[in-house]
Amino acid sequence: MTVTHPVGAEEVVLGGGRSPAPPDRPPATGTAARLTRPLPALLLVGLLAAGWQLMAHTSDSALIPGLGDIARNLADITTSGALGENVRVTLTRVTLGFAAAFVVSVAAGIAMGRSEWLRRFLEPAVLIGLATPGLVKALLCVIWFGVSLVNPVLTVALAAAPALTINIAQGVRAVDPALGEMAHVYRLDALTRLRYLWLPAIVPDLFTGARLGIAMAWKVIVLVEIFGLADGVGYQLNLEFSQHNVAGVLAWTVAFALVMAAIEYGLLQTLERRAVRWRRVALR
Repeated sequence: MTVTHPVGAEEVVLGGGRSPAPPDRPPATGTAARLTRPLPALLLVGLLAAGWQLMAHTSDSALIPGLGDIARNLADITTSGALGENVRVTLTRVTLGFAAAFVVSVAAGIAMGRSEWLRRFLEPAVLIGLATPGLVKALLCVIWFGVSLVNPVLTVALAAAPALTINIAQGVRAVDPALGEMAHVYRLDALTRLRYLWLPAIVPDLFTGARLGIAMAWKVIVLVEIFGLADGVGYQLNLEFSQHNVAGVLAWTVAFALVMAAIEYGLLQTLERRAVRWRRVALR
């Protein structure tokens, strides 16, 4: 008598009678896990701060101020209100520019991923955008648009759009063609396909492109504010530099880094966890 064992649905799908690999374990969500999650990043920051303080102490140079001088400058710009006002101005410019880049990039990326002809048509523009230094974009926008709001918004859009577009296009090309055929069979309109097919499928690529785009946006907005504007974090950096206040330059730099960290850990990672929550649920 031959002894057999029941074959699960997962084995049928995978073929070969082999059991499927265990799914990725969802990240721990307990209180202890939430408290210990930032420890590696805090350890790195602590090591960098200790290394800087050691370098400042051994060099004894005004060009390398200690952590105390930087902290005093940071406290001064915070209590005076300069930090909040200039960060608000810079964030507004970055938000408007990135929003414009996002709309254009989603449309262009999906088009490039769906059509080979459009990919070949738009790819040179995307590659040129990636290869052009942010300094060149900032200078040209300052020359063409002066101190108007169009200047920083367009510069940020030009800096963020290429990385976002190419990541979205790659994500669309990786989508299972059967999903597109199903949408065609059921005659789904373009808006329904965008909402229920393309956007959920390209979420990881979308967030990867968003991170690269925002990183480029931060770099060029500082250059624009240094060269052609009279407010913002970049303008304050240039002002401290003109006064030979290295501690002030570093204080604004630290404040800028804290804002970027808050956006990454407080906004982008939170949105990404919620956007891909259905994937983790499906793996359980």
